[in-house]
Formats: sequence, structure tokens, C-alpha cells
Amino acid sequence: MAGPTPAPRRRARRAGRRALAAGVALSATLGLAACAQDSGATTDVVGQGYVSGDGSVRTWDAGERGDVVTLTGTDYEGEPVDTSAWVGDVVVLNTWYAACAPCRAEAPDLVALANDRADDGVRVLGINTTDEAGAAQAFQRRFEVPYPSIDDRSGEVVAALSGTVPLQAVPSTVVLDREGRVAARVIGLAEGSTLTALVDDVLAEDEADG
Repeated sequence: MAGPTPAPRRRARRAGRRALAAGVALSATLGLAACAQDSGATTDVVGQGYVSGDGSVRTWDAGERGDVVTLTGTDYEGEPVDTSAWVGDVVVLNTWYAACAPCRAEAPDLVALANDRADDGVRVLGINTTDEAGAAQAFQRRFEVPYPSIDDRSGEVVAALSGTVPLQAVPSTVVLDREGRVAARVIGLAEGSTLTALVDDVLAEDEADG
């Protein structure tokens, strides 16, 4: 019968298990970091000093806003979309793709915003540069998305926002005021409370003017 395992051998085995566990943890960390980098989470926003993907928020006062942003394209149902027809409404633009975890996390808040604030003159528009129609429509069905998303695999629509949203950052959200100018931007996952506050601030501008 074998005798008790010598203490040095037991300590060596424990050390080996600890090293293996540390290796697994390190691999997981590196994997997450690679995922973040692929989604643009480590890309600086040109000229702004922000890091994309970290939920950074920027707002512009009415007097600081640039030119009117007009986006056109075709949604995943084949219908044309032209935001120039929405002048007078507050428009929320959101970049996304179906396999994006933060896109899935923020989808219920965007759906709630579209449903709950439509009567206040708020519209939501998705922009998807990645998915074929099947994947995008499955996402829309899963989250019961009531608003359209432009199929932008050409990248032309997002390019129109290149001065405001880094092309690599998904998700990103832009709020346009009633004139169609950029009033606010969130790079990364937009928390529901943050998004609501940004929209409320833009809606309140008309009340203040009145």
C-alpha cells in the first residue's frame, strides 16, 4: 500500500493548480480585452480626448451645434428612410449589430424610449453596418423593436457622422435636436436614465424658447 504523499509533492501539486487557475483567468482577461478592442472600446475620438466604448457623454449647447445632419438609406424591410422628413422631432440615432453584447443590453431602454416618448415627438433610428437582413430582423423580433434600422453595410450613413461618432465605436448614440443638429452623444452603452435625461433636455429647449 502506498504511503502518504510527501509534503513537498503535495505543495508542488497545489502550486501547479494555482498556476493553472491563474493562466485561465489571464486568458479570459485577454479575451475580453480583445473583444473590447474589436468593438472600438480602445479607440480615441479624434480631437476630443474621449475613449470610445466607455459610455462617455458629451452635449452641445444650442449655440454650439453644427450643421444639420441628414441621413438617408433603406431599412431591413426595404423601406426608404430619410431623416429630413423628421425635422421638428427629436431624433435618437443608435449604431448596433446583433452579436454586440452592449447593444443587446441597451436595446430594452431604446425600445421603451421609442414607445413611451413617441407622443412627445421623439423618434429612434438604428444604424447597422454589420448584419445581413436575417440577423438584424431576428434581433428586432427578439426585442420587439418598433423603430427602423438602416442597413448600412456600405458604411455611407455612419460616415456622415464621422466627425461626431468614431466609426469603430458600437454601440454609440447621438441625439439630434428638432432642427436636426447634434445635441448630445454617448460613446458606448447608453444607460436608460442617461438617455432619458439627454432627450428630456433637448425637448425642454422648445419649452424654454416658448
